[in-house]
Amino acid sequence: MKRGLFLDRDGVINELVYYPSHREWESPRSVEDLRIRPGVIAPLLEANRRGWLVFLVTNQPSYAKGKCSLESLEEVHEQVLKHLRADGVVITDSYVCFHHPDSQIARFGACDCRKPSPRFLLDAATTYGIDLLQSWMAGDAGTDIETGRAAGCHTALIEYEHSQGRRGSVRPDLVCTDLAEFVQKID
Repeated sequence: MKRGLFLDRDGVINELVYYPSHREWESPRSVEDLRIRPGVIAPLLEANRRGWLVFLVTNQPSYAKGKCSLESLEEVHEQVLKHLRADGVVITDSYVCFHHPDSQIARFGACDCRKPSPRFLLDAATTYGIDLLQSWMAGDAGTDIETGRAAGCHTALIEYEHSQGRRGSVRPDLVCTDLAEFVQKID
């Protein structure tokens, strides 16, 4: 079976954005707000070289909360993938949950795919023959760690400065300052 690296997107691959209207750091809502984090390409290429299947797993509730259009969020995600591919990174697949329990849009309310649900990891395991016990889930929030644990993966917290309030009390298997340190420490 294959090994998978399941990575949260915001705070791991790209920067969070401070929106004064809501006074918080959030996922980019437009392509203009998107900034890829420095130093992510080399570790992703190294992970690919070492045979890891790389997946992005992200919650994107801004449309459900009435903060932007669904098309804008889809464009941001596509631009992230386009940027990574342009630098030679192979993303096996990506999974995006646009739902939120407090959604203002009925069909974007409660779901079974929003992290900390392990659904996307379980789907990837079935589709791509991933051994979840030999795989990792890495992210900057407590929900990422909960997701990985629920799926049976090893877990890593990426200590992104603007995510401190989202970490919770869940203990990961590994704590790293960035994606480069994470990829260096796993095998």
